[in-house]
Amino acid sequence: MKKLVLLGGGYGNMRILLRLLPNLPEDREIILVDRTPFHSLKTEFYALAAGTVPDAEVRVAFPEHERLKMVTGEIVNVNLAEKRVELGNGARIEYDDLVIGLGCDDNYHDVPGAAEHTHSIQTIGKSRDTYRHLLNLGEGAAVGIVGAGLSGIELASELRESRPDLKIKLFDRGPRVLRDFPERLSNYVQSWFDEHDVEVVSNSNITNVGPNTLYNHENSIEVDAVVWTAGIRPVEAVRNLELESDRGGRIVLTPHHNVPENENVYVVGDCAALPHAPSAYLAEEQGEQIVKVLKMRWNGETLPEKMPEIKLQGFVGSLGKKKGFAFLADRTVTGRIARLLKSGILWMYKWHNG
Repeated sequence: MKKLVLLGGGYGNMRILLRLLPNLPEDREIILVDRTPFHSLKTEFYALAAGTVPDAEVRVAFPEHERLKMVTGEIVNVNLAEKRVELGNGARIEYDDLVIGLGCDDNYHDVPGAAEHTHSIQTIGKSRDTYRHLLNLGEGAAVGIVGAGLSGIELASELRESRPDLKIKLFDRGPRVLRDFPERLSNYVQSWFDEHDVEVVSNSNITNVGPNTLYNHENSIEVDAVVWTAGIRPVEAVRNLELESDRGGRIVLTPHHNVPENENVYVVGDCAALPHAPSAYLAEEQGEQIVKVLKMRWNGETLPEKMPEIKLQGFVGSLGKKKGFAFLADRTVTGRIARLLKSGILWMYKWHNG
């Protein structure tokens, strides 16, 4: 029995599972390795950290199959030379084909104190810890959120609705939130923050983080908690692979999503160097193509010179439970319709994934 090992139960590998399992060849089995026994909805971790959704709302069960084996554990090393995965508990898993979808860590950009003194929403476990810390803050406490990308915006707005008694400061490196998108979108988000008393600190540059202090340029700002949402990088096990990577540390791949000169090792999701910013949708579309490549290689078929271009549809974000914003097909959508659209997308995802 030949083994396809999937590292990480994120959006990309979840799509691979759902596409392969119904017609899995008789000579193949799949081993899925993840730190949790369920699929986590990372796009909703901001709400978990803010305390507006329960833990059960951001979990989906993995599919079941007689030739799908689940292994729960922390991956500490991937030995490509010996085709072996090593876990923190000492277990070793051999593979014939491997898909690495281990996701990312926070990128602290070498800012002193950032790793030690900030909270995270990169994993479900870290999001739970962040929620517990924010929950215990007293009335009038100040929370700094470093990074005004989609995650930072959604966390700031959700936390405002959850804890109207807190002082919230959102630090943005750019001159305006969502600076790479139409100004109408930026203005709408900024107006929501103005209306709901969330302070956006534009043109910021966090140079140091203390136990209760943020240093923006030369200014010190007293805070009671800091959540870091200012960039990502591949997890340590991927960084240690010593494979060719781009400036962000993501692994460079062939047009068929495998590591150059190693057609048995694929990378999906946040760890893959693709011409788009990492997202759940991108990981799913990449997973679709990896399934096609796997099936063709298993059947001895000739692969096309390159795979179809992955075209992103845009993004949808929330501003609390009632408002939202979206950029779809070069069109800006704001308000209640955008929020309903995001809720609908989440509902459809859960329905399609059981």
